Amino acid sequence: MRVTVFSIFPEIVEAYCSVSLVGRARAGGRLELSCIDIRDFAIDRHRSVDDVPYGGGAGMVMKPEPIFSAVEATEPPRPLYLLAPWGRRFDQAFAHELSELEGFSLLCGRYEGGDGRVEEHLVDGAISLGDFVLAGGEIAAMAVIEATVRLLPSVLGNPASLEEESFSGTELEYPQYTRPAVFRGMEVPEVLLGGNHAQIAKWRAETAARRTQAHRPDLASD
Repeated sequence: MRVTVFSIFPEIVEAYCSVSLVGRARAGGRLELSCIDIRDFAIDRHRSVDDVPYGGGAGMVMKPEPIFSAVEATEPPRPLYLLAPWGRRFDQAFAHELSELEGFSLLCGRYEGGDGRVEEHLVDGAISLGDFVLAGGEIAAMAVIEATVRLLPSVLGNPASLEEESFSGTELEYPQYTRPAVFRGMEVPEVLLGGNHAQIAKWRAETAARRTQAHRPDLASD
């Protein structure tokens, strides 16, 4: 899979995506990631990428010239998504959709966002992590990349992990435990220690249902 990220802080994305699961996916040839510095396409000697908004208002707006030039010079894999609050809410289903593509690209905004012509004429859509504000799109881009890349074949050591985790179905995942069986007086549920797989499966299903009802009732089955 090819992924291209446009940012004025590409080193943030590059550093994060060079370690752990995403880093292993890159090293193993499952992910080809390019991080493009939008400032490299600025048209003045100060490498300016923002300016005051027409009509007044607080903050600065990212200029269209360096963004358009960066995309046109790179010819990134499409679709190209802007990380923006008006975008489609990112979830596990969206991650699965992206994982089935040959590639996609992400544009990280900063300041008060990008010039409206970027939204209107350059990108193919937008992605939002939720109803909160970040300083820029880099954290959102890294979340999208990791959630998507981990779904690619051979990236996870145990593919079965994908089948039982939260949001793969309609409920949250049940809690997990490991050794020691007793830690500071806190014990692992006895059913998990007995080796009866039918009882374990029943406990996990019931616990997942209770956890979902308690924390995410919107996901709970009728």
